[in-house]
Amino acid sequence: MRYLNLPALTLVLIFSQGALAHTAEYLDTQTAPHGGQLRMAGMYHYELVVKPKEVKVYVTDHAGTKQPSKDASGTAIVLSGKNRVVIKLAPAGDNVLKGEGKFTLSPDMKVVVSIAMPGQATEQARFTPLQRPKPEGK
Repeated sequence: MRYLNLPALTLVLIFSQGALAHTAEYLDTQTAPHGGQLRMAGMYHYELVVKPKEVKVYVTDHAGTKQPSKDASGTAIVLSGKNRVVIKLAPAGDNVLKGEGKFTLSPDMKVVVSIAMPGQATEQARFTPLQRPKPEGK
């Protein structure tokens, strides 16, 4: 039987901590800069902010640095109750993409965001923007 040597095991444990830091559960414990919900999508963080008839997605890197949205494109699929609405997202400022559509804000709402940053593959993230995480231990 082969065993991992101690230095290799130590490196695996150290570098695996970073991967755990960006789970949806972890991001739900973070305060988002614009009051939305955070999700990881490849090398980006997306912050989804929903308002009646409006969807905004702010794009940053993992360190929180704004990523220019110029020439980016995307869609947001809003699932609310039995309704499904596809909203086209377009650049609307430094690091934000915005779109408008007819949808209802509801606690069971789910949103699937797909964004193609310039020169990059499309990245996708899933949100439950109006659900709040349950307190730990409950």
